[in-house]
Amino acid sequence: MIQVLLFAELQEKTGKAKIKLKAGHMTVTELKDVLMDKYGIKQLDKVMVAINEDYAEDEDRIQPGDTVAFLPPVSGG
Repeated sequence: MIQVLLFAELQEKTGKAKIKLKAGHMTVTELKDVLMDKYGIKQLDKVMVAINEDYAEDEDRIQPGDTVAFLPPVSGG
C-alpha cells in the first residue's frame, strides 16, 4: 500500500487530497500512468514528485509503505 498526496489543481481535479493505492515496487512514471488512467489527471508531466519527503525523478522506485507527493508548479506575482 502506498499513500499519494495531491496538492492544488491536482486535488481539485480528483476531489481528493490523499489516495491510498494497493501498489508498490513501481517507478514514479508507472505511478503517474496509474493516476492518469484512474483519475484522468493529464498534467503530471509538469509536477514535482517527492517520495517520503525527498524529491524524486521519474525513474525512482516506490516501495510499499511509501508516501508520494505530487506538487504542481506554483505561480505568483
